[in-house]
Amino acid sequence: MLRILCVCCTQLLLVGCSSYGVIQNHPESATGASESYSLRSWSNGQRSGDILLLLAFSGGGTRAAAISYGVLEELRDTTVAIDGQLEPLLDEVDGISSVSGGSFTAAYYGLHGNMIFKDFEDLFLKRNVGDDLLRNLFNPLRWFSSKGRTEMAVQYYEKTLFRGATYADMLRENHPIILINASDLGYGVRFSFIQEYFDLLCSNLLSFPVARAVTASSAVPVLFNPVVVENFSDCGNVKPDWLAPAENQAADDPEMSMLVHGLETYLRKDERKYAHFVDGGITDNLGLRAIYDVVELAGGVRKFRKVRQDQPPKHIVLISVNASTNPEPEMDKSNKQPSLEEALNAMSDVQLHRYNAATLELMKETLAHWAQDLSTPERVVDHHFIQLSFEHIKQPETRLFLNKIPTSFSLSDEQVDKAIEAGHLLLRNNPNYRNLLDEFGGM
Repeated sequence: MLRILCVCCTQLLLVGCSSYGVIQNHPESATGASESYSLRSWSNGQRSGDILLLLAFSGGGTRAAAISYGVLEELRDTTVAIDGQLEPLLDEVDGISSVSGGSFTAAYYGLHGNMIFKDFEDLFLKRNVGDDLLRNLFNPLRWFSSKGRTEMAVQYYEKTLFRGATYADMLRENHPIILINASDLGYGVRFSFIQEYFDLLCSNLLSFPVARAVTASSAVPVLFNPVVVENFSDCGNVKPDWLAPAENQAADDPEMSMLVHGLETYLRKDERKYAHFVDGGITDNLGLRAIYDVVELAGGVRKFRKVRQDQPPKHIVLISVNASTNPEPEMDKSNKQPSLEEALNAMSDVQLHRYNAATLELMKETLAHWAQDLSTPERVVDHHFIQLSFEHIKQPETRLFLNKIPTSFSLSDEQVDKAIEAGHLLLRNNPNYRNLLDEFGGM
């Protein structure tokens, strides 16, 4: 990352021209599509109604993508008794929320399902993506381009991984909904790439490239330009039916009030003609708060289930895959002043870990509240919050190795293999997960 930053600064010194975001979203009226990639139209398909299983993939470069991949493999290899038949637990996943590095795994699984286990390692995890991007940045022909560094990344991901896929390709029967999350640079809003949020832009998500959404979710500011979308005025500034009630609900909730206010700014068409999206980890590096947002904006879990027209499940399961690291600081081993890189990393790590801790506590309380709200005397809803992170690795040598894996898109095969293995072991050995399998007769 530091090398890329140096290259970017060099480019800024060499050229004074401005770059402009390439617009690839279209007005709702231009598509005429009857379907939508939305929470309202998302179907349970053949999944059991007994379990609501949600996954959240954090940021952390290829390290995050690899541990998330390992969790998917472990869910695939675990069978549970559903309606009297043994089924892979992976088939019961209802939704995946992701940011940054985790979005690559989530998006590819959303597009290809179990095909991810055949080629994702070669196409992405064990590909030297960081150096490929760096070589493209060094190309002098790109220094004078008006499209910016991010457009180069979009084209790279299109060519190597997503191959022209749009959200229309995400409309796959019996597959979970994927919430790829970015941050609105102008207003700090967590923005999920679903039709409900795209309605605020008077735009249709189905024609939007998946590679562009994933690039937005992982576009670290300064290193990469924001992904830009146009805020069309075709539908006027009428509030969606779900946003107006959310205003009243947010009156006594400062954080929800900030979210509602931020989303309402998209209705000011004259002021906000464009929106600039960057790394989703800025507003939530765990991918958990996006789940909280969509449920609470609907008016709470009861109203959310009513909109979905679903029966309450017997179990609500949320698996948080946290790829953040906590390496021992080298600066404390001497009185030498820390480098700029060490100082910046230390400051960002402190803020990240504090915010992550607050997010985990919020979701723990919220999950219990959702289960209580959905429970009836005849049908009690259980909740299971399964937290996976490197700090739960028992072997000191393995834990130290994992914590030293950098936030990078250029990892060694050994680092990738260890991160994938960690995803398996963390889930398999988690006590809450073991309790869930006992209840379902898992194997």
